[in-house]
Amino acid sequence: MIITKHSLPRRTFLRGVGASLALPLLDSMVPAFAAVRSSPAKPATRLFTGYVPNGVIMDRWTPGAEGALTDLPPTLAPLSPFKDRLLVVSGLADAPAFPLPGEGTGDHVRAAATFLTGVHPKKTDGPDIRCGTSMDQIAAGVLGADSVLPSLELAIDPNELIGACEAGWSCAYANTLSWRNPTTPLPMENQPRAVFERLFGDTDDTTPEARLARFREDRSILDSLVHEVADFERTLGPGDRTKVTQYLDAIRDIERRIQFAEAQSDRELPELARPTGGIPDTFAEHARLMLDLQVLAFQADMTRVGTFMLSREVSPRTYPDLGIPDPHHGLSHHQNRPEQMAKLAKVNRHHIDQLAYFMAQLDATPDGDGSLLDHVVIQYGCGISDGNQHLHVNLPVLVAGGGAGRLRGGRHMRVAEETPLTNLQVALLEKLDVPIETLGDSTGVVEHLSGV
Repeated sequence: MIITKHSLPRRTFLRGVGASLALPLLDSMVPAFAAVRSSPAKPATRLFTGYVPNGVIMDRWTPGAEGALTDLPPTLAPLSPFKDRLLVVSGLADAPAFPLPGEGTGDHVRAAATFLTGVHPKKTDGPDIRCGTSMDQIAAGVLGADSVLPSLELAIDPNELIGACEAGWSCAYANTLSWRNPTTPLPMENQPRAVFERLFGDTDDTTPEARLARFREDRSILDSLVHEVADFERTLGPGDRTKVTQYLDAIRDIERRIQFAEAQSDRELPELARPTGGIPDTFAEHARLMLDLQVLAFQADMTRVGTFMLSREVSPRTYPDLGIPDPHHGLSHHQNRPEQMAKLAKVNRHHIDQLAYFMAQLDATPDGDGSLLDHVVIQYGCGISDGNQHLHVNLPVLVAGGGAGRLRGGRHMRVAEETPLTNLQVALLEKLDVPIETLGDSTGVVEHLSGV
């Protein structure tokens, strides 16, 4: 990192009419850090959780042996470029997702509700919901103290379901992973435009009419910042100018993609295939747009905690772009039929493709003396292993990223059978310097995440 005489505060914004643009970590911000902390600057550590529903085909997910990762199993193969940053953890259990005596069905909503809380939810389809504070929100309470947004909650599916999503269980349990406290679930946003405007503001009001008017004028949120950016860049060294240019180019690219999706949504399409608002047509396009927004939020230090539901439990989504017209949830009840299992495995791998894309974007984004991937802790998985039997043991769980040097990847680690998933999460919080003694049903911590 080049230390310059020109010192900028870390929390530097460029402001236009209705727009506020936070900047990534620049070399010229380091002296400001050192002056405040009397020590060299450290890039922020970050937490990202990715969730997929309905279970996976475990024999295509699980590496054949413990220890060093060599060839990854078919579902995880897209992550091969990042094997050294990947830890596959087998044997974890989400016991609170199993039914209590007399509760009956509800394994899917319980899997989502317990994944980050470790707390068995109250069975109700009314407003008296109750679960637990989620791990991401515990992290946000500490990591989010220095960021604009404590956390960012993203999804692909809309959160329009109300009432009961499984017999006697409120849809609130399936709509989110994030709980601010035991009675306050946080909504997850699936509209790219809404996320973009939450991060960077808006030059108009947020009514649909105003958004459409801005889109038709083909205006960028950066347009009101042109002069501020030009004046600001003249004060920077060559390296910082390059970083700012790349960052602004990424913002413009995302705006272009959002505008394209909004234009596509105006087409005359069959009702069932019509995207909602400005949502891209395909799952992959939508997922990658949301993940790129998450990268920008991390890069600008707008937030240090992100949670992303790639799909909702009991999701009926189909994947016609994969040649799979079958609903996802139906495929998970494959009854051990090879053809159905092959289709589900293809969906599982498609989800991993999106994680690989996200990791590549993080790896390509400078952050201090490394990359965003060096300084993030990623957990990815599901609260169900075998969807055909609704099993909540031997869960499919990955940990990835560098954790600012505190994680060691390149391994398949098998823990004692039915170790609580929350034991891993308590250990990850420790790596993020988030002090916590217990989480939900935790009984300790998963050791040896760093190998030190």
